[in-house]
Amino acid sequence: METGIIGTIGISCKRCYSCVRECPSQAIRVSDGQAVIMQERCIVCGHCITVCSQNAKFYLTDSELVLNKLIPSKNAVAIVAPSFAASFPDDYTKLPSALRKLGFKEVIETAFGADLISSHYAEVLKEDTDKTLISSACPAVVNYVEKYFERLVPNLVKIDSPMIALGKYLKANTSEKISIVFIGPCIAKKSEQMEEDFYGIIDGVLTFADIKKIFALKKIKMEELEPEDFDPPYSYMGKSYPLPGGLLKTLDISSDILEKDIIVVEGKHKVVDIIHDLAANKVNAKFIDVLFCEGCISGPAIDSNLNFYSRREKVIKYVQNRLNTIDKQVWKSNIYNNRKIDFSREFYVRNQRRPIPSEEKIRAILSETNKFTKQDELNCGACGYDTCRKYAIQIGKGLAEKEMCLPYLVDELKKANMDLRTTQDQLHSAEKLASIGQLAAGVAHEINNPLGTIILYSSMLKKEFDRVVEEHQKSEDLSLIIDEANRCKKIVANLLNFARQGKLNVAKVDVYQLVNKVYRSASLNPINADVKFTINIETDDTSIEGDPDQLNQVFLNLINNSCESMEESLSKKMEIRISRDNKYLTVAIKDTGCGIAPENHNKLFTPFFTTKKIGKGTGLGLAITYGIVKMHKGEIGFQSELGKGTTFFVKLPVAQISL
Repeated sequence: METGIIGTIGISCKRCYSCVRECPSQAIRVSDGQAVIMQERCIVCGHCITVCSQNAKFYLTDSELVLNKLIPSKNAVAIVAPSFAASFPDDYTKLPSALRKLGFKEVIETAFGADLISSHYAEVLKEDTDKTLISSACPAVVNYVEKYFERLVPNLVKIDSPMIALGKYLKANTSEKISIVFIGPCIAKKSEQMEEDFYGIIDGVLTFADIKKIFALKKIKMEELEPEDFDPPYSYMGKSYPLPGGLLKTLDISSDILEKDIIVVEGKHKVVDIIHDLAANKVNAKFIDVLFCEGCISGPAIDSNLNFYSRREKVIKYVQNRLNTIDKQVWKSNIYNNRKIDFSREFYVRNQRRPIPSEEKIRAILSETNKFTKQDELNCGACGYDTCRKYAIQIGKGLAEKEMCLPYLVDELKKANMDLRTTQDQLHSAEKLASIGQLAAGVAHEINNPLGTIILYSSMLKKEFDRVVEEHQKSEDLSLIIDEANRCKKIVANLLNFARQGKLNVAKVDVYQLVNKVYRSASLNPINADVKFTINIETDDTSIEGDPDQLNQVFLNLINNSCESMEESLSKKMEIRISRDNKYLTVAIKDTGCGIAPENHNKLFTPFFTTKKIGKGTGLGLAITYGIVKMHKGEIGFQSELGKGTTFFVKLPVAQISL
C-alpha cells in the first residue's frame, strides 16, 4: 500500500476505474491492474473514497494517537466541525457528552473559528483589487490551486481556515499545555494539519467515521447519554459554514443569483470548471466562495445515510435552535479581545503539472491500443477518462496504462484466447508426435532388419529367375516383392527421421540456397514439366541459424507436396517468396493445386494423415516438417481455398538463442 493520507488496498481493487474517473487532479494511475495514488499529485479531496464500491481506499487516521496518547494525557480538547448535526442526525445533542465520556477535557465548536476569521474576510473584500479572490477555508481547494494552477496562487485569500484559527485561539488563551483534536467530515484537514506552517497548532485529526468507530470500540452508546452543551467559546453565525454559501452568511453578505461580484461554487465538477475558467480569464467576479464538496455537509467522511437536503435541514435546525441562546455581548468580547492574534497565512506553488506529450506521441499511443482513425476512438469512458485522446495523453504523461482501455482489453483477450487454442493444439500435436516418435523408433528398428533380409534374398532369387526364360512370371513376382519391400524400407526411413527429431546441429544457413536447390530439382523433374516455377527474394540477407539438413527436409516436403497437389490442375503455377524482418525470415510457398478441404485443416500436421492416393504417401511428411520448424522455435501455417490452391508459410527465427 502507498504511504500517504489516502491509499489503495491492492487486494480489494477490482479495475472499475471509478476513482480514476472521479479524481479531479488525475492523481491516480493504474499499475498492474490496481489504482495507485500518486501522493505528490493528490489534493486529498476524498472523492475516490466515496465512489469506491469495493472499499479499496483507505485514509490516514489519528485514532491510535488520540486513544493511546492524547486522551490519556488528560488535556485533550475536541473541536467539532459544525456539520456534526448531519453526521449524528438522531443524537447530535449528545455528541458533547459522548466525547467527554471518551476522555476529552473540553468539547468546543470549530464554528467559533469561523466567527474569528469572518471580520478578516470582510476587510479583504473591501479592498480594491483587480484579481478575483478565492476563499481558502477548504484545504482541498487550496491543494488544487497550489499544485495545478500556479498563476492563481496569489488569488487565494491569505486567511486561516476555521480549524487553524480556533487552534491558534485556544493555544493563545490557555495557560496550560493542551492537545487539540479536530473532528469533522473532511479528510483534507489532515493535509492542512500536517503543513509545516501550522506545526503544533492541531495535534490530531479524526473524521466523524473515525469517532463512530472509536465509540463502538469503547462501547459508548450515545442513545443512553443525556444531552450536553459544548464548552465555551460559543459560536454564532459560524455554525452556518458547512452549508453552501455559509461563509457569506457569516459575513452577512448576499449571494443572490444576480450578484455578479460574488460567486458561490460547491461540488467537484463545478469547482474544476470555475478554476479552469478563472485561469483562462473567463471570470470577472470579485470573490469566489468555493468548497470542493457540496458544502461540508457532503464531506467524504460525513458518514450519514441522509440525502443532501435532509443533512442541510438538520444543520439549519441546529443553527436556528442555537442562535437565540448565544450571549452576543460575550461573543463579541471574545472576538474583540483576540484581535491581535495573527490569522493570516501564506500559500506556495507546488506545481505538479506534467507536460502534454507531442501529437506524434499521442497518435503512437492511440495506435498501440488499436485506434488508428477517429472512428476507432469510441470515447466510451471505461478507462476513466472522457475521451480516448485524454486517455492517450495520460499514458504519455505516465499517469495511465494501455490495459485500462476496455475495447483494447477485449481485443487482446480474443487474441489471447486464439493464441491459447493454438498453443493447446500445438501441445496436443507435440504430445502425439512424441508418443508416435517413440513408437516409430521401436517399430522401425524391429522391421528394418527383416526387410533387409527380404530384399536381399528376393534380389538373389530374381537374378536366378532372370536367367531362365520360362521363369519370367516368377521374376516379375519377385520384382513386385522387392518394390513393395523397398517402399516399406522408405516408410521405415521416414519413421526413423520422424523419431530422431529432437536435436539440431545449428550452423549458419543460407535459406535461399536451400530453397533454390530443392526448387531447381523439382523444376527439372519431367513430372513437373508443365509447372511454371517462380522465386522472389524480398531481402538482401537470407541467412539464419539452423540445421541445414533438417531445413532442407522441410522445403523438400513442402515443394514436393505443392507439385503433387497440382497434378490435375489446368493452371500449374508455384511461387516461392522469401522475406525478412528484424527477428524472422519467412518462406511462402504458393501453388494453384487442389487446395485443402476445410474439414482437414486441423488434421494436416497429424502423423499418418494423408489425402494422397494409396501408395503415394505415408502421412509423415508434414508431421516431420512441423516438428522440425517447432524445434527451430519457428511457426508454420497455411491458407487454402478448395479448388484454387494453397500457400504454406514457414517463419524461422534469424538466431537460435537457446536450444
